[in-house]
This record gives sequence, structure tokens and C-alpha cells, in this order.
Amino acid sequence: MSDATITDLYEVTMAMSYLREGMTRPATFSLFVREMPPDRGFLVAAGLESSLDFLSGFRVDAEDVDAFASALHRPPRDLAPLLGLEFTGQVRAVPEGRIVLAGEPLLEVTAPLPQAQLVETYMLNQVNHQTTIASKAARCVLAAAGHPVVDFSLRRTHGPQAGFQAARLSAMVGFAGTSNVAAATAEGLSAVGTMAHSYIEAFGTEEAAFRAFARSHPGPVTLLVDTYDTEEGVRVAARVLRDLDDAARGPGSAVRLDSGDLGALALRARALLDAAGLPDVRIIASGGLDEYAVDELVHSGAPIDVYAVGTRVGVSADAPFLDSAYKMVEYDGRPVMKLSSAKVTAPGQKQVFRCPGYADVIGLHEEQPPEEGAPLLETVMRNGRRTVERPTLDESGERFAADLAGLPPAARHIRAPLAPRATASGQLTALADQVRRRIEDDLLASSADLRGHERSATGSGRSVPR
Repeated sequence: MSDATITDLYEVTMAMSYLREGMTRPATFSLFVREMPPDRGFLVAAGLESSLDFLSGFRVDAEDVDAFASALHRPPRDLAPLLGLEFTGQVRAVPEGRIVLAGEPLLEVTAPLPQAQLVETYMLNQVNHQTTIASKAARCVLAAAGHPVVDFSLRRTHGPQAGFQAARLSAMVGFAGTSNVAAATAEGLSAVGTMAHSYIEAFGTEEAAFRAFARSHPGPVTLLVDTYDTEEGVRVAARVLRDLDDAARGPGSAVRLDSGDLGALALRARALLDAAGLPDVRIIASGGLDEYAVDELVHSGAPIDVYAVGTRVGVSADAPFLDSAYKMVEYDGRPVMKLSSAKVTAPGQKQVFRCPGYADVIGLHEEQPPEEGAPLLETVMRNGRRTVERPTLDESGERFAADLAGLPPAARHIRAPLAPRATASGQLTALADQVRRRIEDDLLASSADLRGHERSATGSGRSVPR
């Protein structure tokens, strides 16, 4: 089976129906986040590159048809119209690393309706998860206020792929390294790591463990000091590090604090290291950290040099998902919208115009940008093939850094940020009003026809179906 089967069942049933009804004209679907999660002043667009990889290779083969048929408890011949279906459409998207706001399309897919429908689940999965993680990691970089942050999340992310994405995305927004060897190798990142408490416990004494580790790693050396008594662990580490020559210790040697009151312990550790003549030895903090804890430690003045964040960031524990949606906005040239309570969508193909101070305007694709407004969505795929080269992580990181520099200070707050709100252009508002009136008129006409039918049926003595 191919990745084409990574979809919800109702996507298959809808695509089948469209094909049988001959509904294969172009449709546009818009993927956006309805509302910001709590304590989020901005989002970082991510997930586009893996989505484009998926679309480039999308093709329904015979094994996929068999899988769909089995799931639907139907003979494979009934699903035969799907065989050989490929993605031949266009994608316009916000490049990875750019900052986006609620309501703004992160991407728009225009393709024959069955194709655009069948890829919905995978696209949402990739963009939802990766934008969530990139946004969480970006907040850690903000909280660290210039101190290096590294990724220790792999062991508790929701699967190896999620761990790989966490390492890649955290590097995109400014992390200094990752413990994930596969991601570091594949993406050219700095691999970082120290030792576990089990390593210390395997030796007879803490000092024996530290000296053995130093012999195996010529430098820089980082020693985990809180297996038994943290202050005593720092004293032992200082003795071992002081006994190493400058070349063996190297620049960047450190002690790691992984539990307890990290702020108070860091103060005591710094004092002990300085007293031992080791002012160059850094202090690394880890253990359940996220942007909230890092922010508190930084503002407390704790002498921590590097922050290692893991579980809470790798799963975005406080906001593990986005209220994202993939909604049709046009079919066969006809703008469409949803009027459901609290889930109204805007019709038509769109563009987002970035204006100074993040006074963003969401407009129609073909309209001219407002003064000082720059379009965010770019054409990245046409006829099912990429139209631009895959950006490097450095290029995506530069986009993020440039966008972050212009973000209003209130949106950068770790607690109770104030997220900017995009507004709709006059043309988009007018189109929405027009489409709404058309739908409401159609509903009124349909209701009148139904009432007329009921009166006619009652007058003829026939019962009205209920």
C-alpha cells in the first residue's frame, strides 16, 4: 500500500461519489487555523515540505484500491474508478518558517475535486502537528533570551517521525542542537547529549563514573551531577574537570542539573565551580522544562547557560493541537462557504497581505495588495510538481528570524500574549455577503417549494412522508 491510504474513510467515500457523478472540475480548499490556542501570540508555519513530498508522489495503486474496498466491505471493482488517481493540482502556500495568524490560509489546494478531497487528511495531519511544534519551540527560543536551547524530546514524542520533526523544526526556529542522532545526521544539525543517571549508578562511585566518562570523551565533557546529592555531585565534577588538562577539558565543558529547584541549585553550582577555578565550565539545565519554566529561570537571574527542553515541547503539552480546518472555498469557479454556527468560512481563493505591525489583511487571490502590504502565499506546486526548490533549514530559519523581528512585543509575551488579528479586505467581505445572500435565497426557495409540495400532497389526500 502507498501513503494514499493514509486518509479518513469518508474522504474515500466522497471521492468515489464525485467520480461517479462526474464532479471532477477544479476545487479549491483552504487550510487555516480558526483560533489561536491559549497563550499563543503567533504561529510558525510548518509542515509544507512533507505535504509537498506527499502530493508529488501521490498515486492510488491496486493495493490501495484493495485496502479501500476492504475498509468499505465492497468488492474491489466498485473502487476501480480510483485506480491510477494522481495529484495533478496546484498549491499556493506560506513558506515554512513564516509567522502566521489565526484565520490566515497556510495553504490553498486547487485540483480536480476528487484529488483535492482525498489528500485532506494527510495535509491537515502534517501542517497541524508541525505548526504546533514549531510554534512551541519558537516560544522557548524567545523565553531563553539569547541562551542556547537544545532538543531532548525524542524519547517521549508521539513516535519516531514526530521526534524527527521536532528536531528539524526546533532547529528551524533557532535551537542549537538535538539529541536525535537520525535527525542530526539527516539535517546537518549539532548532535548533543550527556549521560543518564543509570551510567552513574553502574559505577561504584560518582567520581569513578565521571573519570571513566572523561577518558572516553576527550572534550568537551558534560557531567550529570544530581544522581545522589547535587551539591556533592558538583564538587566531585569540579575535582574531575580540574584534573583534566586544558585540551581534554576543552571549551564548553559543563555540569547538568536535571531535577530539584533548578534556579537555587544553579546558583550554588556556579559558586562551587567558580571557587574551584572553573568559571568557564557551563551549567546546563534540563528536566521537564518548557518556555514557561525557562522564562521564570531567566527572569530570576539563574546562572544557567544552556536549556535542554524535552517532553513538554516535543508534544506541545499545554496546547497539543490546533483548531485547523481544510475547507472548500470554490468549486468549478463558483465561490462557496459554510454558514454553520461558530464555523463560518470565507469564500473564494485568497491571499494574505502582510502589513507593518502585523496589521494583516486577508483578501482575494486576484486583488491588489494594500499599501505597504506584501503577499504571503506563493505558488509552490503546479500540475502536481514542485515549482520551487526545497528551502534549506537555514533559509527557513532566516524567514522566521525576519518575521519575529517585526512581531509586536505584546505578541511575543510568554504569558498572556496579545495576538494580532487579521482583517478581511473589502472585496472579500463583499464576496462573502454575496455568497451568503445566494445561499439564503436558495434555502428560502427550497423551503417554499417544500411547503408547496406538502400543501399539494395534503390536498390530494396523500400522506406526507416524515
